[in-house]
Amino acid sequence: MSLPKDFQWGFATASYQIEGSIHEDGRGPSIWDTFCAIPGKIADGSSGVVACDSYKRTKEDIELLKSVGARAYRFSIAWSRIIPIGGRNDPINQKGIDHYVKFVDDLIAAGIEPFITLLHWDIPDGLDKRYGGFLNKEEFTADFEHYARVMFKAIPKCKHWITFNEPWCSSILGYNSGYFAPGRTSNRAKSAVGDSSREPWIVGHNLLVAHGKAVKVYREEFKPTQGGEIGITLNGDATLPWDPEDPLDVEACDRKIEFAISWFADPIYFGHYPESMRKQLGDRLPEWTPEEVALVKGSNDFYGMNHYTANYIKHKKGVPPEDDFLGNLETLFYNKNGDCIGPETQSFWLRPHAQGFRDLLNWLSKRYGYPKIYVTENGTSLKGENDMSLEQIVEDDFRVKYFDDYVRAMALASSEDGVNVMGYMAWSLMDNFEWAEGYETRFGVTYVDYENDQKRYPKKSAKSLKPLFDSLIRKE
Repeated sequence: MSLPKDFQWGFATASYQIEGSIHEDGRGPSIWDTFCAIPGKIADGSSGVVACDSYKRTKEDIELLKSVGARAYRFSIAWSRIIPIGGRNDPINQKGIDHYVKFVDDLIAAGIEPFITLLHWDIPDGLDKRYGGFLNKEEFTADFEHYARVMFKAIPKCKHWITFNEPWCSSILGYNSGYFAPGRTSNRAKSAVGDSSREPWIVGHNLLVAHGKAVKVYREEFKPTQGGEIGITLNGDATLPWDPEDPLDVEACDRKIEFAISWFADPIYFGHYPESMRKQLGDRLPEWTPEEVALVKGSNDFYGMNHYTANYIKHKKGVPPEDDFLGNLETLFYNKNGDCIGPETQSFWLRPHAQGFRDLLNWLSKRYGYPKIYVTENGTSLKGENDMSLEQIVEDDFRVKYFDDYVRAMALASSEDGVNVMGYMAWSLMDNFEWAEGYETRFGVTYVDYENDQKRYPKKSAKSLKPLFDSLIRKE
């Protein structure tokens, strides 16, 4: 069991979840600022106004990364810090650019490799108000292309770029369930606007086209001199059949992954959507123009993989409702025999099952021709962690075991299965604003005391990863 000698490991965060300082240095509002201001949208009524105060504490964050031995750090840029309104003809905010340029310089000086995500869900609110944001293909893709070019030019030292984080979440949670910003859904009790049966598929398509445009810009205008790489990060869970003897449950396992991951990966690797989606969604799934296929197919230098959990999958019979996004199936934590997939966590959707990680790494590798994979997020919350004492919180043995099990499963996939995995970023460097769950759920390897000036306390898990990777990464 081992990992390649040039394997990169570290931690990940996202701008809206940690930065705070939402009115500092010319930053414009994002759709998450607007969403958080709507009563009832965030579990504890909070927002990213202060978060972990990381915008003002980059030095402290880098010291934290160094102290736990991280070789890499994945973070995202707040688009509305760079172009406050967001558009290609709107003013650029030099203070925002200067902030991230200095941060990258400081990371590199500390021996930490930056992995930059251009958009981790927090699109400028100005673009949503101006033309509907993600829903407007022509405008959004042109504006994102412009923003990407500004960043590629400003930070030539960054060698690893990610266009979008989890387009599934932007599409489904933002435009089907309305659980995430901008909160559009057919459920009129939740939103006055939205069409859950059509809008998510339009948004997903537009994100892929925008990704393709940004990759083309990078490869043609910057890669020849900068020598970096660019890809997209996709999220998805491992699947096991509820009844292994039922071929329809076995088939539904693949379909679940196709509706979550292959929705985005198939166009990038094959130039079309999965047949299972085409069959269920019909004309609600946008058609690819020849120009779009040329833009998107082959637009990954690496595959960014976010992964946390697994489910038992049970097929459903009959015609699925129009707002179904799973693929006409149920996701369960118990199988036909009553076996539980993994222990409870604070997150209703998350149960640890490390073997599923290895299985999914293999599934993706076989389907997409063994691409280079960076695991750009992996981690867990702990049930009741927010209600524990500081002494209990820093002794997070549950999280230590999660990382140990998952990293070893990844090492087996690498050394025994031929999976080309070259990086791993634990989620997350510190407790932070957990989107719709507010500050009630903690994913950090570092405790953040929100009541007392965002003071940081590394947990046992923060210190567990360096010895683990030291034992697994080959020396020669």
